[in-house]
Amino acid sequence: MSTATTDFEQFRVFLEKACGILLGDNKQYLVSSRLNKLMEQQGIKSLSELTQRIQTQPRSGLREQVVDAMTTNETLWFRDSYPFEVMKNRVIPEFIKNNPGQRLRIWSAACSSGQEPYSLSMTIDEFERSNLGQLKMGSQIVATDLSSLMLNNCRTGEYDSLAIARGLSPDRLQRYFDSKGAGRFAVKPPIRSRVEFRSFNLLDSYAALGKFDVVFCRNVLIYFSAQVKKDILMRIHGTLKPGGYLFLGASEALNGLPDHYQMVQCSPGIIYQAK
Repeated sequence: MSTATTDFEQFRVFLEKACGILLGDNKQYLVSSRLNKLMEQQGIKSLSELTQRIQTQPRSGLREQVVDAMTTNETLWFRDSYPFEVMKNRVIPEFIKNNPGQRLRIWSAACSSGQEPYSLSMTIDEFERSNLGQLKMGSQIVATDLSSLMLNNCRTGEYDSLAIARGLSPDRLQRYFDSKGAGRFAVKPPIRSRVEFRSFNLLDSYAALGKFDVVFCRNVLIYFSAQVKKDILMRIHGTLKPGGYLFLGASEALNGLPDHYQMVQCSPGIIYQAK
C-alpha cells in the first residue's frame, strides 16, 4: 500500500469518526480538491500531517475547518419541486385538520447553504396567502448543519446571482428577496424570521431539538454507512410526532424499519409517515 493510500485511509477514519461521512475508495480527488487550499494556507504537506495536526492541536480550529470543507455543498431552491408541492397541498392542510391550535414545527437537517429551509418558509407563505388565517399558531423551521461557517452565511440570508439562478423563479425572486446591489439578493425578513439556524452534528444527541411534525433529511444519508444511516433514521423517528412525515431525497429510499415508518405515495414522489 502506497504512502498516499495509507494517508487517505487515515483521513477516511478521522472523517467518519468526526461526522459519520464515509468516503469511497475512489474519492481521493474529492479530498484533494476540497482541502488543497486549506493545506496550502496551513503549510501542511500531506494528509497524514493534516490528520496528525488535528489530533495534536485540538484547539487550533483546524478540525472544524476540515469538516467544513468536506461537508459543504451548494444546493438548489425548491429542489425536485414535488416535496414543496406535497407540503403545500397535503401535509400542511392535514396538520391543520389534525392539530388545531398547534404550531407547525419543521426540521431541515443538514441544511447546507440555506436554500431548503428558506424554500420551506416561502412554501408556508404561499400556503398562507391562499388559505388566510388557517395556520393560526404559525410555524417554525429549525435548520441545522455541521458547518458553523455555512450557518453564519445562512443567517444573513444573502445570495449572489449565481446561487439565485439555481432553481428560483423570477416571480419568487421578486416576491421574497430584496436586491442589495452588485448582483446580491437578501431573503426578506418575514421569510427569514421563520427559520432558526443551529449548529448540529447528526451523530450527536437529538434530545435538545424537541419534537417535529415534519423532517426534511434530503440527499444527506447517501454519505453514511448502512449502520449509521439506520441509526440516524431511528433517531429522526424519535423526533417525529406520531403521524409526522419524513422527506428523503428523490434518489433515496428507506429500506427496512417497517415498525417505524410507513411509505406514502404522493404521485409524484414518496414520503414516509412515522408510526
